[in-house]
Amino acid sequence: MSRIENLLREMTLAEKIGQMTMTASSYAVTGPIIAGDSTDSIRDGTIGNLLNMVGAGPTHEMQRIAVEESRLGIPLLIGLDIIHGHRTLFPIPLGETACFDPQAWEATAREAAREAAADGLAMTFAPMLDVSRDLRWGRTAEGAGEDPWLASQVAKAKVRGFQGDDLADPAALAACAKHFCAYGPVNAGREYASVDISERTLREVHLPAFVAAVKAGVATIMPAFTDLNGIPMSAHKPLLQDYLRGELGFDGVLVSDYNAIGELIKHGVAADAVDAAVLALKAGVDIDMMADAYRKGLPIALKQGRVTMAEIETSVRRVLRLKEQLGLFDDPYRRGSTSESAATLAERRRLARDVSARSIVMLRNEKNTLPLATTIPRLAVIGPLADAAIEMRGPWWGAGEFGPHVDVLSALRSNLPNTEIRHAAGTMIDDPDDSGIAAAVALCENVDAVILCLGERSTMSGEAASRAYPDLPGRQRTLAEAAIERACANGIPVIAILFSGRPLTIPWLAEKADAILAAWFLGTEAGNALFDVLVGKVSPSGRTPMSWPRTVGQAPLFFGQRPTGRPANPDDYFTSKYHDVPNEPLYPFGHGLGYGAFTYTNLRASPQRADEHARIDVSVDVTNVGPHTAEETAFLFTRDPVASVTRPLLELRGYGKITLRPGETGTVTMSMAASDLRFLGADLSLVFETGDLEILVGPNADRSQLLSTRIELVAS
Repeated sequence: MSRIENLLREMTLAEKIGQMTMTASSYAVTGPIIAGDSTDSIRDGTIGNLLNMVGAGPTHEMQRIAVEESRLGIPLLIGLDIIHGHRTLFPIPLGETACFDPQAWEATAREAAREAAADGLAMTFAPMLDVSRDLRWGRTAEGAGEDPWLASQVAKAKVRGFQGDDLADPAALAACAKHFCAYGPVNAGREYASVDISERTLREVHLPAFVAAVKAGVATIMPAFTDLNGIPMSAHKPLLQDYLRGELGFDGVLVSDYNAIGELIKHGVAADAVDAAVLALKAGVDIDMMADAYRKGLPIALKQGRVTMAEIETSVRRVLRLKEQLGLFDDPYRRGSTSESAATLAERRRLARDVSARSIVMLRNEKNTLPLATTIPRLAVIGPLADAAIEMRGPWWGAGEFGPHVDVLSALRSNLPNTEIRHAAGTMIDDPDDSGIAAAVALCENVDAVILCLGERSTMSGEAASRAYPDLPGRQRTLAEAAIERACANGIPVIAILFSGRPLTIPWLAEKADAILAAWFLGTEAGNALFDVLVGKVSPSGRTPMSWPRTVGQAPLFFGQRPTGRPANPDDYFTSKYHDVPNEPLYPFGHGLGYGAFTYTNLRASPQRADEHARIDVSVDVTNVGPHTAEETAFLFTRDPVASVTRPLLELRGYGKITLRPGETGTVTMSMAASDLRFLGADLSLVFETGDLEILVGPNADRSQLLSTRIELVAS
């Protein structure tokens, strides 16, 4: 009989439910007491999992109590939110997605796993795979943006990176795909609000990334806090049991979000902890995080005959199997037993600098304002985010709270020792005080360029950070407009650097600043990465994974909308359009400039007639007509012009990259399986329909910038 089955035979009911319970510590502990509960609960086996504990010393002490002092010696599963790095912080996920590089996505997850495992951790509550098309939603920062295909590519890369080839590896973490599912389209972009979407949208937009994660072997999945069409996800048996476990075959651990099972009472589907525990267990949730509903409710529910011992043991078996896969039974101290060398840490920071630089999106660069010369004599660096190292970390900073993180001002001063750099904040990030603006604006005279560092606080994005006005907070617009006016009056170029966890509504800045960089929150090496881009050591190559609206009134805004019978027509009053702004975004999905400039010609696709089993190859010639060597990202879209159900105006199918010298021409070749062109028909079953297929390639999702050709899909 296996170790797991032997343990199940020996365990009491309390010990079984302990394996289904996860309790938080107070972030990092220095002794053997955890917040809200005593270590006696680990000794007596009524707590089997912990979160928010950091450090080999504390985690090993908790493991020692579990394996040496408890009756059965079952090791603990200890996890932490490691969203974009652990101690070394990489760009926030939305920003890192902008580099459109699966190898980079995987590499940063791998390094975060190594660093976290060295701190004794075995699990991360990442990646977040929620598709977000509404910039108001704060957790937009944690995902891959607006497109389901792109989110699926991120899912696969992150699962590979966190988990590696073997979960038992001392440097591997169990990944957790969250939040299953459709957390992104919360009502009005408001965190934790209700979600009400169609079954088609659910399956076409919000499930694909989780399907990709399951196929990649993700160890755990977390249901969302929210309800979906009236059923809270922690109790959603049709999706968790029937679809996820049944249809997809996921047999890993389902772990609730923080107190989510207890919140079934507030959702109005459970009267008490017993009801909540029954609903969650029946839905297939294995671990109750911080609600204590299982410990309080399941013994009563078992006596009442509302749950069975077999159902409880099924969940316990999955938890124990995960611990076994992680190698915790063989050596509970394997994570955190080795220290990392200085060379390893330095190489990790070099990776952070490289990925951060490639995640920066240059939104605007009029008159080739950038790059700046490294010999520039005088710079004015103003704004509340210039000298703000702590803000560079972004939301959900793991164990990297205090850095060291490199800010813009210190990076410029250390890398440009011969440049006179004048600095003033002018105003705080979200403070109404504007008394410092005049002094800051005065610095914008007799300099060679002005750098404005503007944006959000790091905590203005992330969980519980929805914003109804996602523009520059506080008096930053007043500062920026005054600085730009003063600089322009003296012929001085102005470069705006925007820090945020979401697209910001900045049409006024897009008209007035000479150059704009979307810097997101880049993490530990933020300032150095920005220096590399500002002076041309790195040509900006980031592309925005979300459309940037002109105004919040356009949200949700995304390129994959379906056509209307009355498309926008300025000459026809009764068509689908706004009266006060264009329909189009300020910056479309995929937008991003470099220090080169590119033209596209000679789009071709083969075969011209493709059945469901074919592979379709698409090629386009790209020429760099700009003055600098640069990398271009070409996006591949399709459009099904006539189908049995209305299809999106554009669907992303892939992308290709090419680096070209000035005047050089190269060919980008991309490929897609014809079977991927199947879609959900009228009855929501997959169909492959014959007929014309439009293939479009270009630098972003602006239809006017795309080349187009057609092939015919035929029956096999």
